[in-house]
Amino acid sequence: MSSVSGKVAAITGAGSGIGRALALELARRGARLALSDVDEAGLGETVDQVKQLGAEVTATRLDVTDRDAVTAWAAATVEHFGVAHQIYNNAGIAFSRSVLDSDWADYERVLGVNLFGVIHGTKAFLPHLLASGDGHVINISSLNGYLAQDGMSHYCTSKFAVRGFTETLRIELTKAGSPVLVTVVHPGGVRTKIADNAFEAAAALGLPVTAEDRKRRDVYNDKLLRMDPAEAATIVLDGVEAGRPRVLVGNDAKLVDVVVRLLPARYQKLSLALERRLDR
Repeated sequence: MSSVSGKVAAITGAGSGIGRALALELARRGARLALSDVDEAGLGETVDQVKQLGAEVTATRLDVTDRDAVTAWAAATVEHFGVAHQIYNNAGIAFSRSVLDSDWADYERVLGVNLFGVIHGTKAFLPHLLASGDGHVINISSLNGYLAQDGMSHYCTSKFAVRGFTETLRIELTKAGSPVLVTVVHPGGVRTKIADNAFEAAAALGLPVTAEDRKRRDVYNDKLLRMDPAEAATIVLDGVEAGRPRVLVGNDAKLVDVVVRLLPARYQKLSLALERRLDR
């Protein structure tokens, strides 16, 4: 068991979505919080909300692709609180383009946040978690950490890799008899801004935004991203407190997990059929 009450919990991507919801639920459960996000305005809103719940909190504008900055944030967290118990590597971005149409910068941008952000956060906090004697690494993957989808090679590659990295870390720490627990989280369709942000990022980069891109965004927002982030955060933290190594968030994540396990060579065709149905 890994209760969060009284613990110092650090969260990346805390300015919105699941990150903000985790911060709020951790505050309700009595945690002390070190929050970070590249979006200062969103981060400020989260800080205001957790303060209303009575939580002790620090806030840092942070680009998780900057390894030195993440290391400095971890050190500053321990300097402020005296200890760090939990790191929630949550920051993530999405992008939609085919492999053929993608350039190297597309992969570097998504992998920099979604994969190396997780690695940076884990490496930066792990010595402090070990020193606490009661640490926990929580890495946010995705339903796309075991399900590949058309046009999402950047995102799927990063989330598959987060799963592999996290499970390897768990094996190593278990072998060493470490006091640090490790959890990988696979959310399904949670109502966040990730689809809108991916659309806006493409436009900001000057990439052509097609009618198909708009349709994909609308399908995600209207039909797939349905779970309230607060509900997702509750599921995640219940799993963390129970010491679960793997947390699936939502019935869609659970269903897809079963389908992929049962039909590993055929689920891609089912995925395409579902996408065509949603398009109609």
